[in-house]
Amino acid sequence: MKTFIVGIAGGVGARLARLLTSAGDQVDGLYRRPEQGEHLAAHGVHATHGDLTRLDAPTLATHLDGTDVLVFAAGAGGEGGTAAVTAIDGTGLTTAIEAARLAGVPRLLLVSVFPEAWRDREVSDTFEHYIDVKKKADAALAATDLDWVILRPAALTNDPGTGRVSLAPALIHTQVTRDDVAAVLARLIHTPGIRRRILELTQGPDPISDAVRRQIEK
Repeated sequence: MKTFIVGIAGGVGARLARLLTSAGDQVDGLYRRPEQGEHLAAHGVHATHGDLTRLDAPTLATHLDGTDVLVFAAGAGGEGGTAAVTAIDGTGLTTAIEAARLAGVPRLLLVSVFPEAWRDREVSDTFEHYIDVKKKADAALAATDLDWVILRPAALTNDPGTGRVSLAPALIHTQVTRDDVAAVLARLIHTPGIRRRILELTQGPDPISDAVRRQIEK
C-alpha cells in the first residue's frame, strides 16, 4: 500500500511515516525545508520537496501516482498568523482534495481538531480563525465523494505513546499524545471499512487495535 502524507515533516506526519515505513508500506509526502528532508531520510523515510502553498492541484496530483491513501496532516502550527492558517489548513486541503480526484486517489484522511478545543480558556483571534478554518475544511471534505475519514485529536502532547485511547464520534476534549494519534492513523489507513466518518480521539482505556475495530462494528 502507498500512502502520501501532506505534512510528512510535522509532529504527527513524521511519526506516521516512520510507522508505515517500518511496517513495509510505501510512503511519500511533502516537506518544505531541506533540513526536514534530511531528518526524514535519516529515519529511512522517503519524501518529496515541495511547498503546499505554492502547488496547484494538477502539480500536486503528479506526486500522487499510485497512491492508495492521502493523509492531510499539515497545519500552520500557529506560525504566520491567519494568512498561513487559511493557506495551509484551508486552501491547502481543497488543493489536496482536487489533486486526489485528478490522480484517482480514492481515500483521504484528514487530521482535524475538536471544534470546542480550549473553550475553557482565553484564546487569540488567530486561534479562533484556526477553529473556523478547520471546521470549514471538515465540511468541504465531508461533501466530497471520496472515502474520507476526519480524525479530530484532542490537545496534542509529545509524551510517549500509551497505546490506549478513546475513539468515538463525540468525546470530551482532553489530550492525546502525537505517538498515539499516528498509531491510530496507521490503523485507519489499513481499515477501509471505516469510511465517511468523523471520529474524535483522546487518551483513554482502550488498546488502539480494539478502539479502531469497535468503529468497524458500528
